[in-house]
Amino acid sequence: MRYISQLIILCLFLTFYSGYAQHTVVSNQISGMANKPAWWKEAVVYQLYPRSFKDSDGDGVGDLKGIISKLDYLKSLGIDAVWLNPIFSSPNDDNGYDISDYRNIMKEFGTMQDFDELLAGLHKRNIKLILDMVLNHSSDEHEWFKQSKSSRTNPYRNYYHWWPEEKGKPTPRYSFFDVNNDAWKYDAATKSYYLHYFSQKQPDLNWENEKLRNEVYDMMKFWLDKGIDGLRMDAFQYAAKDTTWKKYPEGYEKNIIKYYGMGPNLHNYLKEMNKTVIRKYNVMTVAEGAGSTLEDAHALVDEDRNELNMAYHFEIMDIGNDPKGYKLTDLKKTFTKWDNSFADNGWLAIFLANHDVPRMVSKFGNDSPEFRRYSSKLLTTLIMTMRGTPFYFNGDELGMSNIKFDAIEDYRDIATINAYKNIKAKGEDIKAFMDKQKFISRDNTRTPFQWNDTANAGFTTGKPWIKVNPNYKMVNVAAEEKDPDSELSYFKKIVALRKASPVLVYGAYQVFDIENPDVYCYTRSNGKDKMLVILNFSGKAISYSLNKDIDTASAEVLINNYAKAALKQNQIKLLPWQSIVYKIN
Repeated sequence: MRYISQLIILCLFLTFYSGYAQHTVVSNQISGMANKPAWWKEAVVYQLYPRSFKDSDGDGVGDLKGIISKLDYLKSLGIDAVWLNPIFSSPNDDNGYDISDYRNIMKEFGTMQDFDELLAGLHKRNIKLILDMVLNHSSDEHEWFKQSKSSRTNPYRNYYHWWPEEKGKPTPRYSFFDVNNDAWKYDAATKSYYLHYFSQKQPDLNWENEKLRNEVYDMMKFWLDKGIDGLRMDAFQYAAKDTTWKKYPEGYEKNIIKYYGMGPNLHNYLKEMNKTVIRKYNVMTVAEGAGSTLEDAHALVDEDRNELNMAYHFEIMDIGNDPKGYKLTDLKKTFTKWDNSFADNGWLAIFLANHDVPRMVSKFGNDSPEFRRYSSKLLTTLIMTMRGTPFYFNGDELGMSNIKFDAIEDYRDIATINAYKNIKAKGEDIKAFMDKQKFISRDNTRTPFQWNDTANAGFTTGKPWIKVNPNYKMVNVAAEEKDPDSELSYFKKIVALRKASPVLVYGAYQVFDIENPDVYCYTRSNGKDKMLVILNFSGKAISYSLNKDIDTASAEVLINNYAKAALKQNQIKLLPWQSIVYKIN
């Protein structure tokens, strides 16, 4: 689809300053390379967690044949691409993010024949496939690591980071998933320590080794030659290490991306990867982490960098992690800051949820029976009306919410389990920890997809690998497909609206009243095309005055999560968690 006819106007925007007056406007006009058409800018990406989507054989684990059986459902959503979390061979210490064979399929998920059938089925329905590339580390059960740890002279020794014991203890490094947060694991066989930023079963790969890099590039070509359409680079901002192993200041782990991310030679590796692999294919490449600054993000994805083409930044994930709530102004300023920076060059992924955070309706909305439906639709509206490529997590189209486990035995996520062991060993407050996990644990988004109101929500005929959310009796595909006012029906409508509206893809973003604690109001404009988005992020009715510069004389409601929208002379009455998109002059 050809979305634009001519690139116009210089990039204008206001930088942030303290003490915004009411109805302060922060805007950014379209210009430059950011407005250059590309299929991956126009796509709606649906993140699918294979382990929890659909089980075809009754073993309680989702699989590729299960996904194949639901291809028509994926098509019905109107989405353009599916991003699969890792499907490669893995012992599943970290649910597939510990890969033991990059060129094979996890046995629980199926076979390479199943993968080929899945890829063909998606492409038949004009849906592209994005694979997760876990390249910072492998599994300790990968043949490379087995060889590497067999002796100090093994040819694969330098595929990983080793520290001989005769040099004394290595410089401390923080591990995300280790019980003691110690990233150095002692190996008695070779009397050395190996580095693992994540779990002990996820040793970090040594990207300084050219042989290792070439192995990785060949593996990427293997999948790209099969016809996949994109690569999501997991934790790659950590791949380049400062191998001088200097000591970091106390408390550095509280700002870990600053010290671990964007290490020496990272850009050289990405440029090499681009030249050797990426530029030979018309594919999407997504940087999971975008460093600790806007400059870091641009260095990864600006077009003239010849590295990757989309930044999936973490700053949004850092908002709303307190069960007590968050400030809407923080969310607005973060979205606006990133949009302002990327209006002229580079491109962003827009998201509110993924497999590493809670359900978006529980984190950013209100998952009570009274407001779950409305706040779910509102959050979907935000994602689908922002500039950037929408990444949408499976189940959110149904309004799925946090499961809120009471017992540690119900959890499956290594991050929660090891953190619990750490808290218990220190004698700290277990109840406070468990209460927070009900809100923040990654397992909240990993519960089985809710297909219908039969046993196990129609996910499996066996015992599911993790419990099903009890609300599946009401929140499920079968029920919502019959309901024109359901979250699922709303999702389909707004995806269709976005795909039919070039202004929502490439249009300039202009935010109003940025200090308002309850309402998020902005416009998207491209020439004569202009849309107004109004979102009430509160559980109360509000009478809201629009900025006088917004011409609503001929405003037309395009989508609304309630039946009515009361707008008169720039005054609008908003119901709790109401979201409205208008076409305006």
